[in-house]
Amino acid sequence: MGRLRGYFLAGLVVVAPIAITIWIAWWFISLFDRWVKPLIPDIYNPDNYLPFTVPGVGLIFTIVVITVIGAFTANLVGRSLVGWWERILERMPVLRSIYRGTKQILHTALSQGTHNFKSVGLIEYPRPGVHVIAFIARELDSGDIGLDPGTPMYACFMPTTPNPTSGFLFFVRQEEVRLLDISVEDAAKLVISAGLVVPGDIPKEEPGEAVFLSARDEQDKSYQDA
Repeated sequence: MGRLRGYFLAGLVVVAPIAITIWIAWWFISLFDRWVKPLIPDIYNPDNYLPFTVPGVGLIFTIVVITVIGAFTANLVGRSLVGWWERILERMPVLRSIYRGTKQILHTALSQGTHNFKSVGLIEYPRPGVHVIAFIARELDSGDIGLDPGTPMYACFMPTTPNPTSGFLFFVRQEEVRLLDISVEDAAKLVISAGLVVPGDIPKEEPGEAVFLSARDEQDKSYQDA
C-alpha cells in the first residue's frame, strides 16, 4: 500500500499541472468562441461547412481583427479616426476618465514588455515585525506624488494570496524596503503557493521521484517500527 500510494502521488504531481493547464487553455478558448463566434459572418465560420465544431475560431478571428485594426490605425486615415474618437470621449465626464486610465495602463504594460517589475523586496505591513512580499515597480521622488520633494521612494505593489494580480499599491521610502535576491517569478510562486514554495527549497530529484522516495521512506520506517 505504501508503494501504491507513492505511485499515485508521483502520478498526481505529473498529471495535475498538465490537466490544470489544459483546462485553463480550453476555458480561455471557449470564452472567445462563445463571445465572438456569433459575430462572425456565416461565410467565414467553418462550423457552417464542417460536420463538427472547430474550437479556437473565435480567438483566431479576434487576433486577426485586432491586427487589422492596428495596421489600419498606423496610417493617416486611421490616426485621424482615432483622434476623432478620442475628442468625442473627452467630452464625456465619466467615460473619459475610464478611457484615459485604461489606455495609460496598457501603454505602460506593453511598452515595458515582460519587465513590468524591477525587483522584489520586503516591507513591514501591517505592523512592525510583520513582513510582506512587495514587487518594486519603479523608483521615484516624493515630489512626484505630491509630498515634499527630495526623498527617494519606491512604488511597491503588494500582491494578495492566492491571486497575485490583485493587491495594494504603496509608496515607501527606499530605506524602508529590504530588497531580496530572488527573481520576480520566484516571488510570484511564493505568493501563489501561500508560502509553501520557497526559493531554494526545490529538491534535486524530479517531482515524481521525490514524492515516491518520500513514500518509500515512510514505508521503510513503518517496517522498522513493526
